[in-house]
Amino acid sequence: MSTFPVTRLRRLRRTAPLRDLVRETRLDLDQFVMPLFVAPDTARNEQLPALGRVSVDDAVREVEELVRLGVKAVILFGIPEEKDDEGSGAWADDGIVQRALHELRARFPELLLLTDVCEYTSHGHCGILRGEDVDNDATLDLLARTAVSHVEAGADAVCPSDMMDGRVAAIRAELPETPIVAYSAKYASAFYGPFREAADSTPAFGDRRGYQMDPGNVREALRECELDLAEGADVLMVKPALPCLDVIRAVRERFDAPLAAYNVSGEYAMVKDAARAGHLDERAAAVESLTAIKRAGADLVVSYWTKELAGWL
Repeated sequence: MSTFPVTRLRRLRRTAPLRDLVRETRLDLDQFVMPLFVAPDTARNEQLPALGRVSVDDAVREVEELVRLGVKAVILFGIPEEKDDEGSGAWADDGIVQRALHELRARFPELLLLTDVCEYTSHGHCGILRGEDVDNDATLDLLARTAVSHVEAGADAVCPSDMMDGRVAAIRAELPETPIVAYSAKYASAFYGPFREAADSTPAFGDRRGYQMDPGNVREALRECELDLAEGADVLMVKPALPCLDVIRAVRERFDAPLAAYNVSGEYAMVKDAARAGHLDERAAAVESLTAIKRAGADLVVSYWTKELAGWL
């Protein structure tokens, strides 16, 4: 009589329909957000298409295509024509994000419009400077002012990404009914390089380690999330995603709030470059990466692959 185990897990892996039937983690386009960089003029990026810049007119055309593919949400990043030390272009009535919001809101009432709330400063840091340090408290009023201007222009939700202490409370005081997607655990990461080129946001001096999180910490990330929820955040975010899968899992296990993860530009660029060199299959690697982010516990994902994912799904 054979002693081979009765349990054979391979039985449910034999065919694609069987694998589909029992799959635990699925990618749903409804839970993906496409980033768009809006600038005075369009500048395509042939190597990294999702990191190109679009004018307001071209943003409308791009969103038409996204909506046709079934994308339900975009997040706007603005590159103003001119920058100053305060980043006043972030809250200007005729600012680049505000103009894009007006156009997109009128044409795509069904589209979820999110906006990045940060200071578009000439020095590249996320707030008002006092010497070479960011003045946390002086920055809060400007962040809240920016968030209000975005909502007045048509934003459905605002996403403060600056990592200033108390910024969620400052925005919540001005916008009691608006969803806040807080970049709660945003690490000082090496994976932001292509984004900084696209958004023209590389610091003119120093780095952001004085306010973004140390990559070695996870307990601190949980404290950040707890504070943001107490201040009125509706959605927590972990950024970057792939180097922080353990953080996503830890946040998911601790909190019941919706959890976002940002699949950042460096993660996107690595796979694009490796595929271009023939080292791997881009579609397979991208889908596996996005599945890992969802499997770790993210409810929604901001990803530069969102447009391509719409076609793959």
